[in-house]
Amino acid sequence: MDASVELEALRKTFVQTKRRGLLRERTEIVAVDGVSLSIPAGQSVAFIGPNGAGKSTTIKMLTGILLPTSGSARVLGLTPWHERPTLARHIGAVFGQRSQLWYHLPPRDTFEVLARVYDLDRATYVKTRDTLIERFGLGPFLDVPVRKLSLGQRMRAEIAASLLHAPKVLFLDEPTIGLDIVARQELRDLIREWNREEGMTVFLTSHDAGDIEGVARRVIVINHGRVVLDDKVSAMRRKYLGSKVLSVRFHEPPAAIDLPGTTALKATEYALKLTVDTRVTPVERVMTAVLRAGPVADIAIEDPPLEEVIAHIYSRGSAADAADEDRPS
Repeated sequence: MDASVELEALRKTFVQTKRRGLLRERTEIVAVDGVSLSIPAGQSVAFIGPNGAGKSTTIKMLTGILLPTSGSARVLGLTPWHERPTLARHIGAVFGQRSQLWYHLPPRDTFEVLARVYDLDRATYVKTRDTLIERFGLGPFLDVPVRKLSLGQRMRAEIAASLLHAPKVLFLDEPTIGLDIVARQELRDLIREWNREEGMTVFLTSHDAGDIEGVARRVIVINHGRVVLDDKVSAMRRKYLGSKVLSVRFHEPPAAIDLPGTTALKATEYALKLTVDTRVTPVERVMTAVLRAGPVADIAIEDPPLEEVIAHIYSRGSAADAADEDRPS
């Protein structure tokens, strides 16, 4: 299978200048530090890491917004920063905190403008537009000004707008940021469906473990500008996402819950927060015990914070590196 995205020793540094009296001090900051990877056509990849790891900088180089300091990258066979106008016709990009929709116009009007920007064949555009409206459920607010839409509605329209020209690669930078749990899940389902049915390559960055599990098949973890893990999402889930956080509110004080692999993080008279090691006790068994403990008012199951997962992965990588250094040659 041909590669949609290829990076070879890609590096990006920024120079920070600070004034100290009459002198200026220049410091080099490394944002991306020699990243190499290849993403086959049609694959859905989560590119994750803590704040400042280099995720957004990498996406900006791959979309041609930033020029790298050294190294190379090709997207659909094109060098992004040299062939950006050509590449733009074949990729889509959604940045969670930046909108491509006209604020005072309804999504329908923005779609019409984008059809002209991309010089789309009218019949093809109308067919694609109508398909997106149906799949993304845009009909009820298609003619409502963007400024009046909820964040979830706006993000659905944002992604639909990025797909109008049938891109071969879709870059998503924090697409679910700020969305409620229902809107996040709807968006994940739509992205996964489009990837599966249209064969579009998806390159996703997110701080939400649910995005990774719900959208991607492969996960690449970057920290301090370097790749520290490149594996299948299923393997990452098995190795690093073996726990869940269970939060419960009761109508009356519950009986004690004592199961192997469960630890109480917080307990009050009517509420309980547990961490569950699902490799020891399945979460379904814990749920059964919770329901028997007392009448439940509310219950939520969450993944551990992604920062903790990444820290675990990175600490393992650091330990492995140290072991390699100590091992006699």
